[in-house]
Amino acid sequence: DIYYWECKGYTPLFPRILGHEASGIVESVGEGVNDLKPGDHVLPIFTGECKECRHCLSEESNNMCELLRINCDRGVMLADGKTRFSINGKPIYHFVGTSTFSQYTVVHVGQVAKISPTAPLDKVCPISCGICTGFGATVNVAKPKKGQTVAVFGLGAVGLAAAEGARVCGASRIIAVDVNPRRFEEAKRFGITEFVNPKDYDKPVQEVIVEMTG
Repeated sequence: DIYYWECKGYTPLFPRILGHEASGIVESVGEGVNDLKPGDHVLPIFTGECKECRHCLSEESNNMCELLRINCDRGVMLADGKTRFSINGKPIYHFVGTSTFSQYTVVHVGQVAKISPTAPLDKVCPISCGICTGFGATVNVAKPKKGQTVAVFGLGAVGLAAAEGARVCGASRIIAVDVNPRRFEEAKRFGITEFVNPKDYDKPVQEVIVEMTG
């Protein structure tokens, strides 16, 4: 969000409400929405699924929905090309279809995922991006086989989730690469078995990993 706030990599569009991770409760639904009802607990997701296009129907590319794939330049709703936010009659634009830095937001029905009402909303919000991104990258894309070795670069939310995915897949060695050694102990809980700090070596870290693993 800071990246887009600083207008890096996309066309500036202000004023807009940023934010892409959240959890919440549906307050109302629009015409034609049958999958959700007021009171449902949901996670907004910025890479939505219309569930009808060729990508949504494919196991290989269902994160590339032709209607709702991520678009950082669009600041309006798809149905009518207008915003749902305003102040003093002037429009405030949306961000990646979620705009979660707000007490209330309005999203396309394909950009929310229904979750269990027993899930604590203050803890599940990272699942709407960071956790599923890292876990999915390992389980759905890298697909390590049991006993193989995996290296994870960076032990933030995405990296820890990637490590957890490798653990679930049965990887025997999960090597963490991070410049902050204080993250290692916590990372062990997510399956990390070894830690490499690039600052400790005078050669590229990939060469270090090759020497460790053959």
